[in-house]
Formats: sequence, structure tokens, C-alpha cells
Amino acid sequence: MRIILIIGAGRSASSLIQYLLNKSEKEQLHLIIGDLSLDLAQKKTNNHPNATPIALDIFDENQRKEAIQKASIVISMLPAHLHIEVARDCVVYKKHLVTASYISDAMQELDALAKEKNLIFMNEIGLDPGIDHMSAMKVIDEIKDKGGNMLLFESFCGGLVAPESDTNLWNYKFTWAPRNVVLAGQGGAAKFIQEGTYKYIPYCNLFRRTEFLEVEGYGRFEAYSNRDSLKYRSVYGLDDVLTLYRGTIRKVGFSKAWNMFVQLGMTDDSYSMEDSENMSYREFVNSFLPYHPTDSVESKMRLILKIDQDDIMWDKLLELDLFNRNKKIGLKKATPAQILEKILSESWTLQPKDKDMIVMYHKFGYELNGKKEQIDSKMVCIGEDQTYTAMAKTVGLPVAMATLLILNGKITTPGVQLPIRKEVYLPILKELEEYGVVFKEQTMPYLGYNPDKDFN
Repeated sequence: MRIILIIGAGRSASSLIQYLLNKSEKEQLHLIIGDLSLDLAQKKTNNHPNATPIALDIFDENQRKEAIQKASIVISMLPAHLHIEVARDCVVYKKHLVTASYISDAMQELDALAKEKNLIFMNEIGLDPGIDHMSAMKVIDEIKDKGGNMLLFESFCGGLVAPESDTNLWNYKFTWAPRNVVLAGQGGAAKFIQEGTYKYIPYCNLFRRTEFLEVEGYGRFEAYSNRDSLKYRSVYGLDDVLTLYRGTIRKVGFSKAWNMFVQLGMTDDSYSMEDSENMSYREFVNSFLPYHPTDSVESKMRLILKIDQDDIMWDKLLELDLFNRNKKIGLKKATPAQILEKILSESWTLQPKDKDMIVMYHKFGYELNGKKEQIDSKMVCIGEDQTYTAMAKTVGLPVAMATLLILNGKITTPGVQLPIRKEVYLPILKELEEYGVVFKEQTMPYLGYNPDKDFN
């Protein structure tokens, strides 16, 4: 039996584990599923004969190294900053490694050693990053193989709630790490290129600079800019492209509403609030409002945000129970962002039968044989329930598929890498279609820059 060590049995590991267990008999696999919570690891194995759950503390060096030594390949589903010690052990014990996380500087530093030992360290092989890379490179390579010249690349992705489970005024529920949602867009201005001109959007304006997207059968969405759209310009071979933009998809109206929290300062994670443990929800809100001897918290909130009492924005705030006098925060030395996350989690957590939805949308503008055209590529994936979500499927399945391709010698290029080569993306995208992850492509006239008008 070939042993696959999976470190981390959280939400995104559900579909990953299920896929590998379904293949375990035919592929002669045995899964060791390690998590700090033995109970969680046991639940994910579901008493399968080809799986062994173990309690694994990755900060216990001996325990970590012992588990890695036994494996044929290692999958790390840990938070991104925790991969590096696992990766270093994989170098020492000559084990391939697969993660869904962005390649950190520390991970990149292992590239030469990995190549020297003929090891594959596959990263960014989840959804975003992951499926976005693979689906984009497939079309970009096809255009270039025909002799085309890329003019525009725009890429959008969002984890949303499916229409049948969309039960709140925000049209949103947490399908991924809530903390990442609360902190989205922070840490510097969003940066992109539009028709050859560099553009920047500071965090204070990020959620008011959106664009609309239409997806057949699902209606209209909006997207706000990701922090650094230019990160993959060279990786994708798009150094000369005129427009390069990456964004996050939400239902229309979400960004305008979210901007209320940004303007008040509730998404700030840089300081702790005094006596946060005993603070009520109402007191938390009032902390960001000016003092007034007679005006209520509600009145001050409407005044500072310039919203009328009959505005849907006000209804969205009321829905979150923000003005409750009796509910306590219950978090010691919490930042505003941590408190907001707790409040939102009460309203935005997926219920057991809720379904989530992934929407991905690429735009490719190019010139071929003197003619300018555009390809729009769209993918919608609906989850099954609270456990087997579309997010877990689209993150976990590519990880599992890449792992099996590496074990079976189908992916052979060594080193620290992301899935931008044909040997990686072609078989994975093809197999993903069997699981409902299908991109629909449409060719149309190029909708880019009009030289007769100044859109710079």
C-alpha cells in the first residue's frame, strides 16, 4: 500500500479525503489523517479500512517527523504559515508535498533543494489559487499556440451561498475562513493595469469601486479588486498584456453594505479593544460613534453613515442584531475585526442543509490574424450540504488529483511550483468535469479599449 499523509482535517479536507478513499482500493492507497483533534480526524475517515486517523500536533517535532517518514507523499491542509516545517521535513526525508496555499518566500527558498532531490512540491492547487491558474493557462496557452497575442486578462472568483440557501439580506454566508472575509483587501492598495496604465485603489475606497458581471442562469454579480493583480503577470507569460485585473465576486449590493463596516473601522485588526469580553454588541457599535448626550446609538449610526431609516442598508444592519444590549462579545482583548467576525458568524454560518456556490469568471482579450476577439470562460459549482461544500470540492479535489498524478508518475517536473504546465492542468481540468466543475467558453468581439475615447 502507498501511504498518503494528510495533515489537517478541517472543512476543505472533506472532499479531498472522500475522493482518495474512493480510489484507495484500486490505487492501493492507505490514508493517514492527522489532526490536532483526533475526533475530527476520526469523523473524516468514517471507519474506512484504508484510513487511519491520528492525533497530530505539528509543533511536536518528533511526532511530525515520524508521521512524515512513514508516508509516500504528504498533503498539508494546514494554514499557509504552518506549511514550512512540514516542507523542510519533506526535503530531509525525500517526500513529495502538495498544498493548496500560495507559495511563500520560505517555501520558494526550498526550490533548489527540491530539484536536487527530484521532489515535487506542488502548491496553489486548490480553487483560488489553483483552478483559477489551470483554467486560465489552458485558454492562454491555446491562444498563444495558435499564434495569438494576449491583450487582456481579467479573472474573478467568489465563494457564495447558493440561490436556494440565500436567506439573509446580505445574500452571503461564510463558506471559507470568516477571518479572511473580514480582513479582505487590507494590507495595501489594490493594484492592476488597465489599457497600459497602472491603477491603484486604496482600502478605504475598495468596496465602492466594483464592476458588474453577468452569469447565465444566475443573474448579475459584482466584483471588487484583489490586492495585487500583477502578481502572476510573468508567471502567466503576460508581461506585455495591456489589461490585467483580478477580482472577488459577491452578490450585487454586498460591497456597498460591507463598506459601512470599513468606514466605521470595524474591520481593523491592528489593536485590541478595552474590556471587550464584557462589552455588549450595542456598546461595540457605539465605540465607533461620536458622543452625544441624547441621541440614540441608532440615530448616530444613521447620521454618520448617511442612511435613511427606510434604506435597505439599515435593514441589513438590523438583521445582524448589532444594537442588542444584552448580547456580550465574550472575547478577551479582541480586535474590532475579531469582534465583527464573531457577530457575523451568528448570522452567516451555513446551516446543515445549506448549499454554497462557487462562481469563477475569466475574460481573455487577444489578437489573432489581425482580428481582435474575446473569450469569456465561466464556471458555477453548487455544494451538497454544510460538509461537502462547493468550496471543499473545488479546493480538495485538485489537491487529491495532483497527489495521485504525482504518485503515479504522471507529473514529473521537480521543484517548488504551481499548476501552470500542461502535464498538470490538462488531466486535472478534464477529471474535474466529471465532478461538475465545468468551464463554459464563449467567443465574442473584443470589448477592450476604444481609442476614440479617453478611458485612461
